[in-house]
Amino acid sequence: MVRLLLKFSVLPMLLTLTPVVAGEPPQLERHELMEGVRDAAKPIAKMSKGELEFDAAVVMASFQTWSEAAKVFGDMFPQGSETGYDTEARETIWSDREGFNAKLTSFDEAVDAAIAANPLDLEGLNAAAGPVFKACKACHEGYRVEDED
Repeated sequence: MVRLLLKFSVLPMLLTLTPVVAGEPPQLERHELMEGVRDAAKPIAKMSKGELEFDAAVVMASFQTWSEAAKVFGDMFPQGSETGYDTEARETIWSDREGFNAKLTSFDEAVDAAIAANPLDLEGLNAAAGPVFKACKACHEGYRVEDED
């Protein structure tokens, strides 16, 4: 559990530094950022399903990772990054930028509310994380190319 906590404590810092240090194309930067968001979601989902014991510190570390991603994600879609590097970004991000920005705002607000809720048990976690997961799904539905596996 200590290793898991360390992973989620250090992850936000690494996510913040990775684009600056790496100087990668925006397609790769946003992919890496979303991998961090996904990794932060895994323990939350496992706790919600009863597959992992509730741990408030891990929950808050995951929420913090999401918050840091929410603050910078919208800037990772400059004109000219619509294609390449196997991007999963749909063209609608650029053709409906207002709608995309609204989805990002919803995600950011849901994460801020989850942090403010500071859940201390599984019931609180489910109440706090539910709107975040809904915001994720809503954005993916219109602005992300889904895998066709």
